[in-house]
This record gives sequence, C-alpha cells and structure tokens, in this order.
Amino acid sequence: MSETVPVPHGLPMERDASPFDPPRRITRLRETRPVSPLVFPDGHEGWLVTGYDAVRRLMADTRFSSRQDIGVLHLPYETPGMPDPTEPSPQVPGLFIAMDPPDHSRLRRKLTGAFTVKRMKQLEAHIGDIVERQLDELARLTPPVDLVKEFALPVPSLVICELLGVPYEDRGNFQENSAKFMEKEVTLEEKMAAYGAITTYLAELVTRKRAEPGEDILSDLARQDDLGIEELVGIAFLLLLAGHETTASMLSLGTFALLEHPEQLAELRADPDLLPDAVEELLRYLSVVDTFYRYATEDIELCGETIAEGSTVVVSLLAANHDPDRFDDADTLDVHRKARGHLAFGHGVHQCLGQQLARIEMRAGFEGLLRRFPTLELAVPAGEVKLKTDMNIYGVHALPVTWTETAR
Repeated sequence: MSETVPVPHGLPMERDASPFDPPRRITRLRETRPVSPLVFPDGHEGWLVTGYDAVRRLMADTRFSSRQDIGVLHLPYETPGMPDPTEPSPQVPGLFIAMDPPDHSRLRRKLTGAFTVKRMKQLEAHIGDIVERQLDELARLTPPVDLVKEFALPVPSLVICELLGVPYEDRGNFQENSAKFMEKEVTLEEKMAAYGAITTYLAELVTRKRAEPGEDILSDLARQDDLGIEELVGIAFLLLLAGHETTASMLSLGTFALLEHPEQLAELRADPDLLPDAVEELLRYLSVVDTFYRYATEDIELCGETIAEGSTVVVSLLAANHDPDRFDDADTLDVHRKARGHLAFGHGVHQCLGQQLARIEMRAGFEGLLRRFPTLELAVPAGEVKLKTDMNIYGVHALPVTWTETAR
C-alpha cells in the first residue's frame, strides 16, 4: 500500500469533488485497499468494497447473501429517528431483490418473459411515442421549467404504469410515497407509513386483476395460482419503485451532467449515432443506484481479505465504475467511451431485470430532448441544483432549465 487510510466510521457519503464523482475518501480507500474494514455507527465492524474486480467478484458469489432476515443490517450512515437494528428484518413476500436462490430464482423466472430483449425491442416505438408526447407538453410551457417534474419523472412513470397495468392517474400515490420511502433521514414510522400506503394500494389493484385480468404484467402474474396476494404485492412494489425512480434520476442527472460538460454535449448533438455509447457512459459515470448491502454466510476470501461469517458488507457501485484499473481516465465523462462491462445495473443473479427497458427509455429520452431543445441550458447556477444526497437513489430533486428555441 502506498499510504495508510484510517478505517472509516460510517460510509463516507459526501460528494466533495463534484456532483458526479465518488467521495474523495472512498476514492482513497479504493486506491489503497479496495476491500476495506468499515466501522458502523453502532460499533459493529464490517467491510466496504470499492474496487471493480472485487465488486464484480462479490456480486457473482451467492455466499454473500441479499437476505435481511438472517443477520442484522447495520446501516452505514446515521439515520435520525431510526435506531440501529438489533434483530434481523423479516423477509417480505415477493421482494425478490432481498432473497437468495432458490426463492429468488423462482420469482425472477416468472418475470423474465416480460423483460426479454425481444419484447423490449417491440416496445421501442411505443416508448418513443410516449417521449414525443411528453416533449410536446414540455415545449408548450414557458421556461424556466423543472425538467424533473415535466419530463424526467413522467416518461418512466407512464411507461411502467402501462407495462404493469397501474392507472397513470394514480401516480400521485406511488410517486410521493416511494420518494418518502427512499429518503434516508426519515423516521421508521414515516418510512413504514409510506410503504404501507403503496402496498395497500397495490393489494387492492392485484386483487382486482386476479378477478378481472387485463393485458399487462401484473395481470399475467395474477393469473398464476402459485403466487399469493402478498407475493404479488411485493413483486409489484419492487417493479413500480425500480421502474420509475431510477430512470427518472438517470434522465435528469444525465441531462445535468451533459449541460455541465458542453463539449461532450456538442459532440453528441453533432453525431446522434454516439447515443447508445453515451447512454452506457452516463450509466457508468453517474451510477445513481450506488450502494448495495450483502451478508457473509460463511468465512469468504475476497481479494486477499478474509470476510468473516456474519459480516455486513457495503458495496459501492459508483466507486467500482470509477476504478481506473478498469476504465481509463475513469472520472471523466466521455461519450465516445465503450463502457460495456460497467456495473450500474449490478452483476450476478441480481443484475437489474429491467435494464433493457431503462436503456430504451434513456436513448429515446436523451435523443428527443437534445433534438427538440437545441438551446437547452440550466436556468440556475449549477451550484444551486439540489442534489438527492438525502435519498437512496442519487439524482436531483429539481432541474430548472430554459431554452430560446425548439425544433421538431
């Protein structure tokens, strides 16, 4: 090691270099000890994994469990109003992201047909139409406007509502409560109230679909007798939450990043064929779903370190995606980069099921936005853009933008 970095107490979350780079303390840890000890706020000792190879290896190893009901999850940051848990959390039916095989495999298999590359390709034109309609609405507004409210959030919300069979007019319920659920610094009571509001709504919805199924993913699942209502609710909650929050953050934060890198934006405008690579690069560069947690079910050797059975392990996808051992000049946004192999969608059995859908939405969203608004720019200084440092999915709370002309 070139230098000794103190063992961090709590996960260093402050993005002190720029809104887009990993915190400097995490970068230093990755450079010196990519699998590093971590002391949690309650004094429990765990691990922080930041190197690309180490993260990829860990996420492919099912001995690192995703279940929260077999060990205590020690939160790596202080959460006011939420005491550190002292007992395992009960497993939530249907929430397969927090399950291991074979339970995870059984539920995920039921959804693979709905999210195949072929089926997503068939939706591409329809998603393009949704994007164009939302851009029409945006163009009718008088700037400045909030791009999150008027474009980045409506597009994935419309798409996931159609796919799942959730009435779009009910979006206020799940958007408001999912945002509250994803906040870090809220009390356990507030978090559970938001979760309860969403799941109560979804229970009524899937019960109706079981009685009168339609042509949508939730109806297809409701037709399967081996899935109970609680499991259907858990699956619906996961798909609805992941299906709009993450893509909305990528569309808004990605636009912010491009506006802050005008030379990259100019190259993308000049050559729209760069868009597929640019989307992969933005996914790598921004890594809006930054942190995952795993639980060691036995003593495991990882990159020269022994992680003891029972240890809580924090995984930083952002740090891994900025690892210079994997990506040259990794802290630089480069729309020409071939960023395949990034870990923005995770890796292993839990790799994001909806990643092809997200890619299509982002390609359509960025292509349409840059084409229709050639003079798009921030309406406030970059330093005034409110970042989602208080959320479990990174992004911006609002992105005020303006323009002087629009195009078709």
